[in-house]
Amino acid sequence: MTTLASFFENVRLPTISAVAHSLVATLDNEDTTTRSVATIISRDPALTAKLMRLANSARFGSSRNVSSLDDAIALAGMSHIRTLALAACFADAFPQLPGLDTDEFWKSSMACAGYAKWLANGAGADSNEAWLAGMIMRLGELLIYQVAPSAFAEIEQLPHLPGARWEREQRLLGLSEGQITAELCRRWNFPARIVAAVERSSDPMVVLPFCKLAGVVHLASLLADTPSDDPAILDTLPADVVGALSLSMEWMRARFPSHASFAAAA
Repeated sequence: MTTLASFFENVRLPTISAVAHSLVATLDNEDTTTRSVATIISRDPALTAKLMRLANSARFGSSRNVSSLDDAIALAGMSHIRTLALAACFADAFPQLPGLDTDEFWKSSMACAGYAKWLANGAGADSNEAWLAGMIMRLGELLIYQVAPSAFAEIEQLPHLPGARWEREQRLLGLSEGQITAELCRRWNFPARIVAAVERSSDPMVVLPFCKLAGVVHLASLLADTPSDDPAILDTLPADVVGALSLSMEWMRARFPSHASFAAAA
């Protein structure tokens, strides 16, 4: 089976912008202000223009013209604008891939990030770190395309059943997308907590001590693979991970968010 070292020998390492690195750093800074986020984003005129188009689109529900990043942040909130900016940065770092439904991929990633943030609030984990780990979880899959396009095609085969990609990746490569993403994040100098969470996310109960953030991303990934607004889907989640996170099923059922509310932000 493939080792991480041999896998990355054949990877053209994607790069993310300095703006993306700066935005990631703000997730770990409690003193981050709306002004500092706006200043970081404004360094990239193309990204700023994209966010302004989004801010003036129907999804923001504004009846007035949004003419500046400050207005956009005031309308949508710093967290939402930063979320959209980071998602755009990650998408820009990877090329279009034949055989991949790019729109579905990034909507799924946004849904995973959204569910991770929601679950983190219930589990007492850092919601910003959970959002980032959920957002980048599947990036390793895009690197699999570079190294093993035939394996990628089989991994991506429909239907996308919850957890099926992980099984196919391990069977075909001996690696999970989370392990590959984690190594990519090491090379991007991402925070160690994010690296550990993503690395363990496909099977969070195996490595001790239990990583709460990995458990959150694991559950979020399963929910993202099951587009449903029916809280009954929560009953299909692995009980051992739910228990390890001390998540209340009553809390989850009462506050179960709409899948479309996350995917619509992609």
